Amino acid sequence: QVQLVESGGGLVQPGGSLRLSCVASGFTFSTYAMSWYRQAPGKERELVARIFAKGGITNYADSVKGRFTISRDNVKNTVYLQMNSLKPEDTAVYYCHCPGRGSWGQGTQVTVSS
Repeated sequence: QVQLVESGGGLVQPGGSLRLSCVASGFTFSTYAMSWYRQAPGKERELVARIFAKGGITNYADSVKGRFTISRDNVKNTVYLQMNSLKPEDTAVYYCHCPGRGSWGQGTQVTVSS
C-alpha cells in the first residue's frame, strides 16, 4: 500500500523558514519523480516543485523560484521542501504527490503570519 506522510508545517513569521518532509512507503521510491503541491483557501491546488527520479532535475513554480528548494534522499525514501524567505501568500496546505503512482499525502498546514 502506497503511503505518503508529510510533516514539518507550522506557523512562521514573514521572512522565516520551514522544511517540509514527506516519507514514502509501499513503492520503489527511487524510481519515481516526486512533487510538492499547495492549496490555499478558495484557490486551486497548484504545483510548487518537482524532482525527477535521479534527483538531478528540478522544476519550480515561478512564485517560489529562488526561495524554495526540493530535494530527496533515496535511502530514507524522503522528499524535502526547504522554504526560505516565506511570505504570507505562501500560506496553504502543502501536499506531497507521486505522479507515477497517483498518490497524495494528507497535507501539512503552513501559515505565514506576523
